[in-house]
Amino acid sequence: MKRIAPLASTLMLTLAGTSLGLSGTARAADGRDESGDSLPTVNVTASGAGKSDAHARSASVAGFDDAPLLDTPASVSVVTRTQMSDQQSRLLSEVIKNDAAIGENYAPVGYYENFSIRGVTLDPASAYRIDGLTVAGEQTIALENKERVEFLKGAAGLQAGVVAAGGIVNYVTKRPADVRSVTLGTDSNGSRYLATDLGALFGEQKQFGLRINAAHEDIHSYVNNGDGWRDFASLSASWAITPKTLLQFDAEYQQKSQRSVAGYQLLGGTTIPSGMSPSTMLTPQSWAQPVRDTSLNYRLRLDTEFNSDWRGYLQAGRSRAVIDDYLAFPYGSGGGASATFAANGDFDVYDYRSPDEDRRNDEIQAVAIGKFSTGLLKHELTFGAALSRRTVAVIPSFSNYVGSGNIYTGTATLDPSTAVPGATYRNLDSRQKALFFSDRVQFSERWQAIAGGRQVWLNEDAFGSDGSVSRHTGRNIFLPQLALIFKPVANLSLYGSYAETLSLGSSAPFWVSNYPVTLPPSVARQLEAGVKYEVSPDLALTAAVFRLRKAYEYQKPDDSAFGFSYVQEGRQTNTGIELGANGRLSPRLQVGASVAVTRARASDTGTPAYDNQQAVNVPRLRSAVYADYAMPGVDGLNVMGSWLYSGAKPVTRDGSVSLPAVHVFNAGLRYKLRLGGHDTTLRLNVDNVFDKRYWKDAGQYLGDSYIHLGAPRTARLSLQYDF
Repeated sequence: MKRIAPLASTLMLTLAGTSLGLSGTARAADGRDESGDSLPTVNVTASGAGKSDAHARSASVAGFDDAPLLDTPASVSVVTRTQMSDQQSRLLSEVIKNDAAIGENYAPVGYYENFSIRGVTLDPASAYRIDGLTVAGEQTIALENKERVEFLKGAAGLQAGVVAAGGIVNYVTKRPADVRSVTLGTDSNGSRYLATDLGALFGEQKQFGLRINAAHEDIHSYVNNGDGWRDFASLSASWAITPKTLLQFDAEYQQKSQRSVAGYQLLGGTTIPSGMSPSTMLTPQSWAQPVRDTSLNYRLRLDTEFNSDWRGYLQAGRSRAVIDDYLAFPYGSGGGASATFAANGDFDVYDYRSPDEDRRNDEIQAVAIGKFSTGLLKHELTFGAALSRRTVAVIPSFSNYVGSGNIYTGTATLDPSTAVPGATYRNLDSRQKALFFSDRVQFSERWQAIAGGRQVWLNEDAFGSDGSVSRHTGRNIFLPQLALIFKPVANLSLYGSYAETLSLGSSAPFWVSNYPVTLPPSVARQLEAGVKYEVSPDLALTAAVFRLRKAYEYQKPDDSAFGFSYVQEGRQTNTGIELGANGRLSPRLQVGASVAVTRARASDTGTPAYDNQQAVNVPRLRSAVYADYAMPGVDGLNVMGSWLYSGAKPVTRDGSVSLPAVHVFNAGLRYKLRLGGHDTTLRLNVDNVFDKRYWKDAGQYLGDSYIHLGAPRTARLSLQYDF
């Protein structure tokens, strides 16, 4: 696809927005327009207006409709538009730092990122959603048109069916509103950034709405030879067809091109490299190309109100992500003799090519929500059906040895491979059908129970390059979810819950005896208990304890010719405590704090050295503290800061090697003023203030372990002008 929306076009779009000539007020908070007619609830937020909410009080990620967090019997965290803007977040890795239970799991610079929640790696095929519909997670999802990002922590079988046990991430898009804003930005590496947010409500009853977001970014990475660019555009439209029926459409398109930065491997399989600079790229070859990521996500949704007690919606969406991957990749040593770097820092270099990786998620969902009573019991019933399909088409990739390098002395100029990638073929066709329901039963003002579940029919085929079926997976299963809520007072809730989810088995890496086997699906189960306390409308406290059990999958040492076989044996049990506080401590001071203590242990694995060891890349303790203080005497000036801590992270399954614990401090300023009669916001953020050198991630990818360096001190400056 050709590149679109360069910097000049984005600026022209901004100027064009001034000619819309459409004005009016947003719909009132009670859901009525100026004529007094009732409409389906629509969240309208003019993020450019500079409004700062203390904290989110509702989310939709834990169910099928927006619900108060106080009445949600699950651990949910929400990062608002205000927080993302003030922290100048452009990647999900910059959003998750607000929650200690979420960590990076193979998130290299220049490549699509993946994460773990509660110590369980998310599945890109199903864990990432936009407005409740799955998207291909193998993309860098833009944040410019997102109102908030919601995280459901733990088993999510009711909400998602077939999904990894860690949880799900839901991006909520901005809705049409009267807003006009432009943001300019740069950083200490010389990057350039321009974003626009243009919207209007129009029509006699303000029944039509449009919102356009666009952005261009010239990315100057802190890693040498790691530069790139990104273009983004989105459209959100709404039409209140009648006072009780609303039609919405959303589409977003993005292109990104950036050289990917490979991680390190242990030296000799036992030692963490020392003295490494985060600016070093291990294999800077002229023939290596940037990773190109092109994505298109769109959705159509129809909401209708049947009567005062029943309403429903029908929505459908498609997500497509295409990746071109041409890398000079450092891996192993000794010409393929070892799967880790050599003890002296030597590594092999491979010409890796995987062009035109095409992944597509399609989903349609119908949901009805209603209220009724049976005797003294009050019910809120949600039920519906969903159909989804995921397809993957690829060209047979290759990874050919072309030479070697050394982490200390660098890599010489190498000749690329002369091999040519083959023809495209469909690698995967996965289809799901589901029926689901959830009934919230209120026994009294203090007691509620939620009972529900999802019946899933999974039918999945994997294909070889010759078109033959290499694997068939069929599974029919019911995934229950139960919860009990006790509210001794209106602003305090205590809950207990049980949930199940079905996780697909992972595939064996190429260096084991039973490659390319894919392990069977397995059921993960979770018990959770928690407390949620609204101290005031502006401050919320949360606490949760959980136990999550899932199948343990790993490369088991054996006496086979390869020395390892990929197996599903034993179980992994993650037990944890999570504490959180979010909101205002005073009119001037806003805080966000979270602590996660996680014990993630394997048992009955068949390999005694791995039993009772902390899981790879899961710290026992992680914390995140954020503060925003309005300076007295200087109207509009706020000082911001955060302190992030991660305990040691195991790199090996036997616990013999761990990344050291790390503290990272960030600081910032926000200054709001009026320029030319318009609101203007200046933001300055300095991440890693003390320029700490640290290893941030020990995630695994395709069966291999890598460690990645954290970013050095980086300053970012932006100006937001609302006109």
